[in-house]
Amino acid sequence: MKKEVIYLAGGCFWGLEKYMQVIPGVLDAVSGYANGVWEKERALTYKDVCTGLTGFRETVKVEYDSERVSLEALLFSFFSVIDPTVENRQGHDIGSQYQTGIYYVNEEQEAVINRIAGLEKERYSRFVVEIAPLKVFYAAEEEHQNYLTRNPGGYCHISPGQIALAGKMLVDPAKYKRPAKEEIKRRLTPEQLHVTQESGTEPPFRNTYWDFFEKGIYVDVVSGEPLFSSGDKYASNCGWPAFCRGIDANALFLTSDDSHGMQRVEVRSRAANSHLGHVFADDPESPNGIRFCINSASLRFIPYDKMEEEGYGYLMDKVKESHRVSG
Repeated sequence: MKKEVIYLAGGCFWGLEKYMQVIPGVLDAVSGYANGVWEKERALTYKDVCTGLTGFRETVKVEYDSERVSLEALLFSFFSVIDPTVENRQGHDIGSQYQTGIYYVNEEQEAVINRIAGLEKERYSRFVVEIAPLKVFYAAEEEHQNYLTRNPGGYCHISPGQIALAGKMLVDPAKYKRPAKEEIKRRLTPEQLHVTQESGTEPPFRNTYWDFFEKGIYVDVVSGEPLFSSGDKYASNCGWPAFCRGIDANALFLTSDDSHGMQRVEVRSRAANSHLGHVFADDPESPNGIRFCINSASLRFIPYDKMEEEGYGYLMDKVKESHRVSG
């Protein structure tokens, strides 16, 4: 075990503490207050922080085994449950104590944080998450520790579904870093570049995988991050590869898309921010009603008998035969 620690401010610490605790590889999460100023002799309290005069942020100290879960995985998880575009608030909570932030303890962490934050900034028009070295941290009062465990119905801006999803994390994004822009241009075809980097769309019925049903997995063509299994691919009349779910839902970034006069939900990859396609509900052809409509140009297929060789052996038991419907 290699124990490390990172400090994350994500609004009300009750929810972020519980959220971090369920991630495989996290050893402990402690609610507290970070990076303010307190010069009085008595202990800092929640009431003091709520005045907004101390500069402290509600922060969770996350201890983790870096041999089981990476800092990248924790950061991507953190960003998936905050709104990085708002200042001094999260959810219904308003005040400087709810400012989002990431506070690091060494230069190695700083480099990883800046890389992930740089990628996250591409997803939003505004980004106000504080990134700074940890200056000071005080653990919160005992009544705030493990609050949602003791009060399951307590308030939280992070939903139970999001917490449950974090506990099922399977793919670690640290293994699938996005290459430099010049390397991406060198590796990909013009169509792959257009789709993944410019949010383009390939022609229906005239793409590699729309009617392809071999056993294996589909990975992000840019980073190699595993995204979909052949066991969740089904025959669809849409003309593009259709999947009813991802291998690990944590690896898929969903965002609203109002382009072309439509209201849709765009699907992007977590580790590389590649445009993949869109997701739709109530698809009668889908085994569960969900259709991830994905561009072939954003994917690379790894045959089942090549998965071990290419480093995806840990996912082999997740691959089943496709939901192929004979025509």
